[in-house]
Amino acid sequence: MIHNITRLFPLWALLSSLVAYSVPDLFVDLKFAIVPLLGVVMFGMGMTLTWHNFTEVLKRPRVIGLGLLLQYLLMPLGAWVIAEMLGLPPYLMAGLVLVGACPGGTASNVVCYLARGDVALSITLTTASTLLAILVTPLLTWLYVGEKVPVPVVNMLWSIFKIVLLPVSLGVLVNSFFGRTLSGVKHLFPLVSVLAIVVIIAIIVALNRGNLATMGMAVALAVILHNLLGLTGGYWLPRVLGWDERICRTLAIEVGMQNSGLGVALAVKYFSVAAALPGALFSIWHNLSGSMLAGYWSRRTH
Repeated sequence: MIHNITRLFPLWALLSSLVAYSVPDLFVDLKFAIVPLLGVVMFGMGMTLTWHNFTEVLKRPRVIGLGLLLQYLLMPLGAWVIAEMLGLPPYLMAGLVLVGACPGGTASNVVCYLARGDVALSITLTTASTLLAILVTPLLTWLYVGEKVPVPVVNMLWSIFKIVLLPVSLGVLVNSFFGRTLSGVKHLFPLVSVLAIVVIIAIIVALNRGNLATMGMAVALAVILHNLLGLTGGYWLPRVLGWDERICRTLAIEVGMQNSGLGVALAVKYFSVAAALPGALFSIWHNLSGSMLAGYWSRRTH
């Protein structure tokens, strides 16, 4: 039952967005809750990990290295190019680049499983990119949009440490010491994470009601192109290198699916509410595209 509810995340995100757009007053006063809710999501991610996941990085350096290179080279650069091509205003460009500079999404592991990818590799890549994000996300954002929008690198670094590393580490710690004791309730964490992300999306949509009317289509196009770039680049580069199909699928999903919730939280805190719009739309779209791609791959035998 819970698994089916979480798999329908794109539907809940769309419905909550429609409600937030129609009745924004329900959500506009909840802006303060964005960062705490993301902390809950990251704690839930930590509850799926053990310290063993962190040591796995050392066992597959070539694959992990390529995945991280694609994650942090292709996605932020692609976001900047797409924003320039579409002529997005500086604050929306900053939001899109910020999403591109974020680590792999927390839902990528589930999508990888549905796509018959390498789940262990997916978890390892998500873990590695999340750890790197503390330094890389602020620096890459500054590199691409620092001339157009002030980027407080040090403050952003500290925020990522508090929003990502602390709750993930706490989740890993709790799972390592109390995992068996909590086995009866651990299955609830994905549902809690889905609810938290759905509420975050609703808040951003409510706060951006006016911006959606004027820039909604341009941002949606930018988000779709950005996600498509990650999925195709993540799949075809390892494919050209002659790597295994399961690895290609896994890299496609890891590169194409971002932790857009982190992008939303940082955009609201350091840029503007409008800058969080690309992250909110990305949260909806990458789960839809990832689910559709997983459905297609799951029906193929090779």
